[in-house]
Amino acid sequence: MKIVGIKVLKNKLSQYVKLAASGETVLISDRDEVVAELVPPRATRSRELPDALLADMVRQGLLTPAVYPPGSPPECEPVAPLREILGELDSDRAER
Repeated sequence: MKIVGIKVLKNKLSQYVKLAASGETVLISDRDEVVAELVPPRATRSRELPDALLADMVRQGLLTPAVYPPGSPPECEPVAPLREILGELDSDRAER
């Protein structure tokens, strides 16, 4: 674990981010008081930024994941034959 003051962190930010990325926890202090932590990403965190942002939004309750995976709609019975539906559509258009 490393401890760094805000001024030093500002000047050497990339160095401390690399430390956190390699598994090190960095405590950030301001006037001898710990004010924040720079920690490595959780093992469950996606490396892809859009995936990570979406996962955080789901955790916060801002998004609800899809019930069905993409490309696999639920199985259901057809409402009516296609010819019947198209015939009704044509008659509706003809009335206008």
